[in-house]
Amino acid sequence: QVPLVASGGCLVQPGGSLRLSCAASGRLVSMSFMGWYRQPPGKQRELVAIFRIGSSTTYADSAKGRFTISRDNAKNTVYLQMNSLKSEDTAVYYCNIQGRLADGKFFDSWGQGTQVTVSS
Repeated sequence: QVPLVASGGCLVQPGGSLRLSCAASGRLVSMSFMGWYRQPPGKQRELVAIFRIGSSTTYADSAKGRFTISRDNAKNTVYLQMNSLKSEDTAVYYCNIQGRLADGKFFDSWGQGTQVTVSS
């Protein structure tokens, strides 16, 4: 598997912005699927945004217009830009990347989670 390191989570005030990063290490050839999910306190993990090569980006209704998923293929990194943050965005955020390694094998990896807390 490919290790993913998620970062960027912290305490932010309502209305603020954050950019989460998810960096993949190893001999990647391609990233075909990238996604961000979150798990609010006491709740199940839920989809935030996903991007699949050759398809459109999908956002949760709660994320539309405020969050943007993007990638930097040269850095093997996926980002989640979050604007106009609300208290209900408080959660542990997880990234998921799927793709191909240099040896042709498929990988499907998850990051360790990064805590986002929106509070005044």
